[in-house]
Amino acid sequence: MPIGKHQVELNISIDRIWDFVKDMDKWAPLVPGYLEHKKVSDNRSTWKFKGDLGVVQKMIHLQVDITKWQEPTNVSFLLTGINENVSGDGYFEAEAVNESSTKMTGYLHIKAKGMMAPVVNKVLKTITPKTTKQFCNAIADKIMEAEQVRVRG
Repeated sequence: MPIGKHQVELNISIDRIWDFVKDMDKWAPLVPGYLEHKKVSDNRSTWKFKGDLGVVQKMIHLQVDITKWQEPTNVSFLLTGINENVSGDGYFEAEAVNESSTKMTGYLHIKAKGMMAPVVNKVLKTITPKTTKQFCNAIADKIMEAEQVRVRG
């Protein structure tokens, strides 16, 4: 199964991390290959990004349905392919280690369906963990950057 999971610990309080994560507009552009996203409602959006499937690059258009906004610890979502026969789910989780340190975990599961599923899923098994790690690290970097600006400002 194409699954990615990555954890990173930041020396920032869980509340400061939630301030960033609660606004999708802040972190959606950090998805590797990001092109655009549009909010349809508070819990639904569509995302477009360029997916690199080995030697082939495809424009992927997904519907993202947020299934849980649980402040300050969890954002869970479902993925449905709009232009590709894929589905999946994932979450972003924050866990306070202490008052000034937080462990963040990103999880993504995506699978292809249909006739090409065996081939595409084989590629996704390699790509999904890397993409999840890049995305989590990009969020962590952006949060650290915003925190440094806040502290200096």
